[in-house]
Amino acid sequence: MRIFRTHHDIPADARGASAAVGNFDGVHRGHQHVLDLARRDAPLGVVTFEPHPRQVFAPGGAPFRLMSSEARSNRLAKLGVDLLFELPFPAIAQLTAEVFMADVLANGLGLSHVVTGADFRFGKGRAGDVVALRDGGERLGFDVTIADLLGGDAPVSSTAIRSALTEGRPRDAAELLGHWHRIEGPVLHGAKRGRDLGYPTANLSVDGLHLPKLGVYAVLVDVLEGPKAGAYHGVSSLGVRPMFGENTPNIETFLFDFDGDLYDRHISVGLVDYLRPELNFDGLPALIAQMKADADRAKAMLNAL
Repeated sequence: MRIFRTHHDIPADARGASAAVGNFDGVHRGHQHVLDLARRDAPLGVVTFEPHPRQVFAPGGAPFRLMSSEARSNRLAKLGVDLLFELPFPAIAQLTAEVFMADVLANGLGLSHVVTGADFRFGKGRAGDVVALRDGGERLGFDVTIADLLGGDAPVSSTAIRSALTEGRPRDAAELLGHWHRIEGPVLHGAKRGRDLGYPTANLSVDGLHLPKLGVYAVLVDVLEGPKAGAYHGVSSLGVRPMFGENTPNIETFLFDFDGDLYDRHISVGLVDYLRPELNFDGLPALIAQMKADADRAKAMLNAL
């Protein structure tokens, strides 16, 4: 998948795409439906925005994103997207609806077909809607398809997915997503306590992301690069490590049957089952015993998939 972060100077072989347009946070089943409607005899494209518009319009709000831009790119690539146009939203937000259609979609990206959801709004002040988009497409030379919301009376939405994750229901979230909810990024250097306890962990930041229910999860892990690249089972602790006086959430993952160094390598951790809440323990022996019990339970759950 080729990634462009501007609508200027797009090469000829990246023009003419049939593109889905939207934020695609989570790349859930509703987004996948929009993508499927964009599949035709042309390169499959996605036009999205970074940062998410909500981060621009409500910068002081609680973290809400289901995935980072990296995770979104990885998921779209898995779904067969050829061209990802990840446009800078602060600049795009200043354009009128007409300029967005003409200068970005038609002339800039050279799209042949645009697909978006029925609730899509665009242009400065959110002045443009799907009626304006259809009219603009007719004048500017690109086809327009409007996708109905998926799910009927209970539409698939990022809000419903966040609720499932907040309540510790990762399988319900996965049903709406069409895939496991994943946290992705480079493995960070931590305090290395897990190594000393016999359970070395790969630590990821969750900064800027909606936090699932804090606690311990059975997980599926993809190591995305390096000599140990591949798929593994594991157990993750998502939280603030109360026993050690930490207060910044992160996710620490112990990979089963793995031996190696993952520092700075990119991994993807998929939440499968919620095992228990985050706890404080009376000393290291109790903590180690619980870690073993968590790992044994996670292995049994994951082996049953």
